[in-house]
Amino acid sequence: MAVTASLSCIRLPLSPTTQHFPSHSLSLSSSFTLNPLQTHLQLRLQPFRSAKSTLPIIRMSMEAGVGVMATKLGMMSYFEPEGKVVPVTVVGFREGNIVTQVKTEATDGYSAVQVGYRRVRDRKLTKPEMGHLEKAGTIPMRHLQEFRLVSVDGFEPNQKLVFEELFKEGDLVDVSGITIGKGFQGGIKRHNFRRGPMTHGSKSHRALGSIGAGTTPGHVYKGKKMPGRMGGTKTKIRKLKIVKIDNDLRVVMIKGAVPGKPGNLLRITPAKIVGKNIPKN
Repeated sequence: MAVTASLSCIRLPLSPTTQHFPSHSLSLSSSFTLNPLQTHLQLRLQPFRSAKSTLPIIRMSMEAGVGVMATKLGMMSYFEPEGKVVPVTVVGFREGNIVTQVKTEATDGYSAVQVGYRRVRDRKLTKPEMGHLEKAGTIPMRHLQEFRLVSVDGFEPNQKLVFEELFKEGDLVDVSGITIGKGFQGGIKRHNFRRGPMTHGSKSHRALGSIGAGTTPGHVYKGKKMPGRMGGTKTKIRKLKIVKIDNDLRVVMIKGAVPGKPGNLLRITPAKIVGKNIPKN
């Protein structure tokens, strides 16, 4: 309380913009007294304001290593040598997975490798896109994605990324892609709600039910699970095992299911394991 009392007598000069105010709006002509609570808050926030410009800007999460893009082909059953049946997703590769740009701390403020995938005709791309790819000396490609890394040493533009050199059988990978769109769905299908009684005079079968009280709070809370568009969002499936790499067919078999339908674009990166390939903090 002693600090608060001493802060109440701090006086600051008026800014030039306050000289034209009428006399009844300001009791002092050359200075004004701050509220003790306002002064205390300003002094407490001063270190954060000064450090605001020095805080790093996080553009995307750090990857455990450079990855590749691929195309989902479908699912099948794979028989391991000991006879165990494993459901796998077959992933193929179109022409691409070529480094189009290497970003460094000096030029872009962060370290990342930009990779292109799926060759297309020149007329399918805009002139700025063609100019960006021609600068790197690569073929025209449809998809461009970045992999943010701790170090980009050893990467250069127009470098071909080979899946067999980055991964091997038994490795764990993170696979992300766009899920299958389901359209507008109700609460039962979208959020696994239970339905009401179908007999004994019930009039509520698949209806949503109550969405909140009337008087208090008098509105529907944000984030309330309700019917709406389902699917069609980016999803990552983590720590999937690479069962087999077939160099002759140029396909990879990954245990389990991955997002999307056959023909969907996938992003495959090394699995993030805390304490192994990414720091604990």
